[in-house]
Amino acid sequence: MQKTKLLLTSLTLTGLFALAGCSFPGVYKIDIQQGNVVTQDMIDQLRPGMTRRQVRFIMGNPLLTDTFHANRWDYLYSIQPGGGQRLQERISVNFSAEDQLVGLSGDFMPGVSRDQAILGEDSGASTPAASPQPQVEEKPAPGSLLEQIQREVDNVQTVPVPTPEPLETTPQ
Repeated sequence: MQKTKLLLTSLTLTGLFALAGCSFPGVYKIDIQQGNVVTQDMIDQLRPGMTRRQVRFIMGNPLLTDTFHANRWDYLYSIQPGGGQRLQERISVNFSAEDQLVGLSGDFMPGVSRDQAILGEDSGASTPAASPQPQVEEKPAPGSLLEQIQREVDNVQTVPVPTPEPLETTPQ
């Protein structure tokens, strides 16, 4: 009876220590990433009328291709930082019956950069009243190193780049 009680107590303590180790502060937990990484630059490259091959070249293979919606590709990306909250982003790309890109929907939109939104910059056209006045550059002092560099830059001669001959595509 005492051996059973001692065995049960030791197993209970071992189980408690094992559970406590799972949430012990300082234990490294890995970041879990799943899906397709989609960036704003990828979205900005998409244009209406692109073919499926062109979209696949820019975005990569879609994570989901629905059999019921053959003209829609879904890209999903989720990341869960170690011990943190899971973040998920999604984008759906829609094609016409002629395999032409007609639209997209989701967490990314064309021309809306998250970096610009964070910095408070507007990605659209700015109004003339809000545009800053161009600053006039000061001339470097005569004889200074800056003046010599500017003179060299101004006197640079452009050299045309030779264009290569096209390769023959017919077999000989």
